[in-house]
Amino acid sequence: MDNLTHSLVGAVLGQMGLKRKTALAMPTLIIAANLPDIDAGCAVYGIESLAMRRGITHGPIALLILPLILWAAMIAFDRWQARRGTRPVTRPALHKGWLLALAYLGCLSHPVFDWLNNYGIRLLEPFSHRWFYGDTLFIIDLWIWIALGLSAWLSLRRERTGAPRWTRPAWIGFTAVCAYIFANGLITGRAEAQVADLLRRQGQGDALVVASPPPLAFWRRDVFWREGGRYGSGAYALGSGSTVEPGVPTGMDDLRLRLWAKADPAARAFLFWARMPVATRDGDAIVLRDQRFMQPLARDRFMVRVRAPDTASHAE
Repeated sequence: MDNLTHSLVGAVLGQMGLKRKTALAMPTLIIAANLPDIDAGCAVYGIESLAMRRGITHGPIALLILPLILWAAMIAFDRWQARRGTRPVTRPALHKGWLLALAYLGCLSHPVFDWLNNYGIRLLEPFSHRWFYGDTLFIIDLWIWIALGLSAWLSLRRERTGAPRWTRPAWIGFTAVCAYIFANGLITGRAEAQVADLLRRQGQGDALVVASPPPLAFWRRDVFWREGGRYGSGAYALGSGSTVEPGVPTGMDDLRLRLWAKADPAARAFLFWARMPVATRDGDAIVLRDQRFMQPLARDRFMVRVRAPDTASHAE
């Protein structure tokens, strides 16, 4: 998910009452909820970053070590302010046990939410390079922004006015988001099951079917499928059922592609990341894309042009 969502998750956890457990609880939760995204710096490598993101910093070793580093940094910050005489007098005592627990809670929330979209996350890196996909939420979900942001704001407002049960809005928002995620999971499952059934009737029983949530319209799904060297798309809407379009060749059986890709780091990175790759001819090049990201606003960001080894250059 995007970093605003991760930050709001940390803020809501704090407003649910966890911020009162120790000094620096709220910044610890918010920073921890974003901490695995320290790999964002690899974006400078362009398309090759697809093979670097959501990997080692989202795996079990990092999720064990990163909270410890944050915990130590927060303790050092608190002590530094105390030595300088700038520690706020209203700040409560720092409880090391609770601070460590909150660092782990915030950090672990990150891969949970990243798993919910269809971009992919390598939850077991470096022990396994396998990608995991939840296919439940769009990577930027406005409804989650509204629910988490509003509930955190209402809770903070009640807290500042001294109102009783100031944590209640945060708990309501947290519960609503959990219910929303669960409902979206059911919609995705229903969409994939219906399209798979339609494909079986057409004699394509072993097709890979992926239902992708579009922005805003959470009751709909863009559906992608591939089987036997062919790929196609479909659609699903809650209450309206599914449709599926005829398939076309994926182009991945081009004998030149494997040879050319070996000499092109961008192509290798793309194919490592791609869940549903397709290849098309474009002059003397082969253009690689992924079915999940072939919409007009995304297709140029998730594409690599592969040429023969003597002219292979860069991703576009």
